[in-house]
Amino acid sequence: MPLRVAVQMDPIEKINIAGDSTFALMLEAQARGHIQYVYGPEALTLRDNHLTARMRRVEVRDKVGDHVTLGEPERFDVQDFDVILMRQDPPFDLGYITASHLLERVHPKTLVVNDPAHVRNAPEKILVTEFPDLMPPTLISRDREEIEAFRAEHGDLVMKPLYGNGGAGVFKVAKDDMNFNGFMDHFLGLSREPWMTQRFLPAVHAGDKRIILVDGIAMAGVNRVPAPGDIRSNLVRGGAAQATDLTPREKEICERIGPLLRERGLIFVGIDVIDGNLTEINVTSPTGIRAIKRLGGPDLAVSIWDAIERRLG
Repeated sequence: MPLRVAVQMDPIEKINIAGDSTFALMLEAQARGHIQYVYGPEALTLRDNHLTARMRRVEVRDKVGDHVTLGEPERFDVQDFDVILMRQDPPFDLGYITASHLLERVHPKTLVVNDPAHVRNAPEKILVTEFPDLMPPTLISRDREEIEAFRAEHGDLVMKPLYGNGGAGVFKVAKDDMNFNGFMDHFLGLSREPWMTQRFLPAVHAGDKRIILVDGIAMAGVNRVPAPGDIRSNLVRGGAAQATDLTPREKEICERIGPLLRERGLIFVGIDVIDGNLTEINVTSPTGIRAIKRLGGPDLAVSIWDAIERRLG
């Protein structure tokens, strides 16, 4: 039977459909006959513990420049929907956290994908630290002495904002980099949050693999190769997508983390692996499924909707 689906996302008119995983999910939902609406997290309203949102009916087409038709705004009870896709992009800030608290009021009667409480409790660079033996040496701190000691021990580092996304603010700091103190002054002045510091993995130049897990099961991956002169492999930062298979080590990583993801209701997850090292577990708004399909892999939007429908019983 058709499902009533609401997609909480950034403005659909402005997305790049060629690489947008949310759009791929919406195409598949529409193909299954599901009825879809879109809204932004700012449209959520809680009054007397009753959650509503102003939404617009939506139809989508895989056609650049003409990919969406939107209806007029209407206010709906969020709990009257079967599924909410929580797909707005980070940053993982107080606005994001508040949206997760509000959606927790209707979940699981209305299935929220991914589970909002566990999304809130598992930001990408925190959840991953539950598996230290799968990771490169990693420090989460804003204590200058701790970071300096970590640098003295491990040499070249990668430093990145703990709640950043899309490769923004990611720097390689060489062991003898004379800009280190300037970097530290800059980082410490940006916010009160800690930073993630990791030992630099030179193999990143050969690629940073994004692997998609659906309900805890590894499905496929895409290798993302940084642009010349950059260490960031994110496709939005100029990284090049390459077809790839999973290595035995990558399958081992997925088998280790899969049960935890499934238990926590994290249906659509993208992990990042460099040279057999797990670096991030992305649960907020993971991407990669359009690139995988474009390179000859499976259409993972199908697998994700199969998993959602199984969860609905």
